[in-house]
Amino acid sequence: MAYNIADFIEHAVDLMPERTALETDGDARTYAQLEADANALAHQLRALGIAPGDTVGVYSRNTLECVEAMVAIFKARAVMVNVNFRYVESELEHIFTDSEMKVLIYERQFTQKVAKVLPKAPKLKHLIVIPDEVGPLAADGVSRDIADALNHGHLTADAIEFTDAIANNSSERDFEERSNDDLYMLYTGGTTGHPKGVVWRQEDVYRVLGGGTDWFNGVPIDDEWKFANDGAAGGQLVRFPIPPFIHGGSQWAVFQALYGGGKAIIYPEFGAHQTWEIVERHKVNVIFITGDAMARPMIDALLEKDYDTSSVFSIASSAALFSQSVKDQYVDRFPNAMIIDAIGSSETGFGGLAAITKGADHAGGPRVKADPNTVLLREDGTVIPVGSEEVGVMARTGNIPLRYYNDPVKSDKTFKVYDGVRYSIPGDFARYESDGAITMLGRGSVSINSGGEKIYPEEVEQALKAHPDVFDAVVVGVPDERYGQRVSAVVATRDDARPSLASINEVARTEIAGYKCPRSVWFVDTIKRSPAGKPDYRWGTGITESREADETLAVSSTRV
Repeated sequence: MAYNIADFIEHAVDLMPERTALETDGDARTYAQLEADANALAHQLRALGIAPGDTVGVYSRNTLECVEAMVAIFKARAVMVNVNFRYVESELEHIFTDSEMKVLIYERQFTQKVAKVLPKAPKLKHLIVIPDEVGPLAADGVSRDIADALNHGHLTADAIEFTDAIANNSSERDFEERSNDDLYMLYTGGTTGHPKGVVWRQEDVYRVLGGGTDWFNGVPIDDEWKFANDGAAGGQLVRFPIPPFIHGGSQWAVFQALYGGGKAIIYPEFGAHQTWEIVERHKVNVIFITGDAMARPMIDALLEKDYDTSSVFSIASSAALFSQSVKDQYVDRFPNAMIIDAIGSSETGFGGLAAITKGADHAGGPRVKADPNTVLLREDGTVIPVGSEEVGVMARTGNIPLRYYNDPVKSDKTFKVYDGVRYSIPGDFARYESDGAITMLGRGSVSINSGGEKIYPEEVEQALKAHPDVFDAVVVGVPDERYGQRVSAVVATRDDARPSLASINEVARTEIAGYKCPRSVWFVDTIKRSPAGKPDYRWGTGITESREADETLAVSSTRV
């Protein structure tokens, strides 16, 4: 056996086959059913020529079939490619070709996009179609749109229905032994540029995202049966990972549920009131979200209507800004629950976490106790002393990725060696606090240089959200004759409010210095974010370039 995703899940199957593993409205899978379906699908992949190390795409919202597909890919020792279901055709073409995927498992509703992109992806030879609510399948089991495209010569791949792939293949677990060196890959869009595939050894990603190192004390967990044994000996945890499974944090929330015999609640769409209805209906214990994009509408929904949340004892956020003003509301509403804010990235995995308390310091982004292998570096690669209150770039040592897939240039920029130590340095800046904690400031690639001062958008966004009328915000730099760039904000407000920029900054200046406050504001209905809740800074810049600001302040009003 190995420190391998498929092995860990199989341990839970062997100890708890009759437990419910996955559940949604009107459908569920026991561990035994998940095992049988995933085995059959893995055999189908092998029959299509997939060998260990080959790439297989998954293009789906959060569905039971999506989880079965992920498990099957790992059972077959193939490499999963997470495909963002919001991508346009040019982005799909990039990920189809860059990943060199040979098989794509996708929801039927995305057929038209697949049909248009497939001729540009010559290595993609086989399709497995997940039926969905969009419409019926053709009599031969192939979706009508795919059948039409095949008949007209638009597709060069074979198409198989997901249910046929399961029904027509062996459900036995008769695969060869797996390895710690089997690969896990996560495509990350980041804030700029094309999506990049971050390639990990499975043992390494287990250590930093799969629970293979204790989250709180940093001690490695070397017993591969520990999760399954603990789950079998105790009660079943019900976990609800809300972000799309294209997001690594949500994938690993599901995997960890399955490692320990837990029940994962699976729904394809997010809605604030719907979330609490699901929590109430399924008696959810642990909720996983990504920052304010989910947390803020969810807490607003709780203020509008009372739901039974007595089953909830933990709410965890990661990978996106979870502002202190929103955290305070959660602490008020869930006084006996553990509220967690964690940091990390696709290139580093887990970086640290904090248990939320009310009224904590708002300055900067998340303030966490860092993982033992997370450090801050100066530009020359020297390590900044803990507790020095100095700003540096975050870096991780130890269990880190191997490379970016098919991109040696970007690999060399991110994975560096200083004084004989190999680091993963994705570009996030942070500050050491006097007590040794780390405060995240944001990605250097989107920082604003105003008169020589480096300003991190996430720090400003958090301060702006303390204003009662500001629902969401993205902060970007716009050209300025005097300072090079000036801070500007694209803001979505509550109930069509139009607060003055001066009043917004009055609140913000209780959290940040005056020179960091925006001098211009653009009001919009909603802020564009990724499915995982991350801000789209290119979109924000596009808003500022498309029209005049709704309000601009004189320099003297904010440059303090």
